[in-house]
Formats: sequence, structure tokens, C-alpha cells
Amino acid sequence: MSLYPDAEAKIRANLQTCEAGGKPALIAIGEFTEQQLHDINAVRRGLGLHEIESREIVFLGRHIYASRAKDGYTIADIVTQVGAALSVTSVVFANPKMTALESPQGRADGYGNTVHDRAIFECTQRKPRAELFSVIPKGDHQKPIKAKGPPLASLSGDDPG
Repeated sequence: MSLYPDAEAKIRANLQTCEAGGKPALIAIGEFTEQQLHDINAVRRGLGLHEIESREIVFLGRHIYASRAKDGYTIADIVTQVGAALSVTSVVFANPKMTALESPQGRADGYGNTVHDRAIFECTQRKPRAELFSVIPKGDHQKPIKAKGPPLASLSGDDPG
């Protein structure tokens, strides 16, 4: 598995710290698979960028919380997005400005969308490890309700899973 067994709880705690206006600690949340690291480094080499040396992924959460909370997502939503984006089946998506993994499986997000979660990494500040900098639910045309209410699927009794 890409995420460590305690990663979801640690990610949630860091996001709650961000929500409260605090400064979250840098935490290790998981690892790239051997294939993901190989594919990332092959693309980065081809683009003339330095390789990622470590399989380990670290996390703070400030940017993720700020950008996803602004869209109306809850901390639980963000944790789900991170888990899907860092799946062992996620594939490399990279260009000169971005190194990312994206889930190839569509996921019902509970807001009427089928999304492909994309994890964006910052690859220089925490060298030799990559930092999970952002997560984007690609295809979220219907954003969550800004008021702190349940997801639309919950209103109909469906479990967004």
C-alpha cells in the first residue's frame, strides 16, 4: 500500500491543525511503489530534472487544506482524495512544471461527480523525499455546498463510499 497504516489519522490531524490556524508538523505518510518511483524518475530525467531519491512521501497540508477548503471540501473529503491519489494503481502524470500521480479509476465523490484524484508533489524542498503538496479531484464540476452540510449523496441516503 502506498499510505502507511497510520497515515489517514496523521493527515487528518495535520489538516485539523491547519483548520485551527496552527502550524502542522512534517510527517511521513507513505511511499511510492517501486514502479511509480521508476516511472517518475524516467519522466523527470527526460525533462532534465533531478530524480527523486527516496520512495518516502512527506506531508504538511497547508496548501492542500487552503485550496480544497476554499472549494468547500471537508477534511474527510480531503483525506479520501489523498488516499485515492496515492493508490498503488495511480500512474505518473508529469511535465516540466509538475510531478504528479493520478488515480486511473474514477471515484464517485459524493457531490455528483466522477473524479480522478491527482496528487501533486514538491520535489526539491524536502529532498531526498517528495512532499505531497496538493491534491486535485479532476472532474469535480459540481463543487461541494459551501455551507457545512452533508454531501449531496448523503441527502439521498447513498453512501459516497
